[in-house]
Amino acid sequence: MSRCCRCLVSGRVQGVWYRASTREQAQRLRLSGYAKNLHDGRVEVLACGGSEALEALQRWLWQGPERADVSEVRCSVADEQVTGGEFLTL
Repeated sequence: MSRCCRCLVSGRVQGVWYRASTREQAQRLRLSGYAKNLHDGRVEVLACGGSEALEALQRWLWQGPERADVSEVRCSVADEQVTGGEFLTL
């Protein structure tokens, strides 16, 4: 069963390859969605797929790439669906 979640990631997450690394991780987990920078310095991640894959991505978001310093990850269920199997960086 597919579901979607939206996560807002805070800390040093812009300019450290966070979005690209998130895309790679999501593609490995066969999730669709996107990662995009927000004007306030956070990264927004919308991911859709199986429950186990979403949980794995949420755990990974706390780590991020080597140069990231994640201070907070807030996730919630998202109403919208992203189809097509792609994970984009916006």
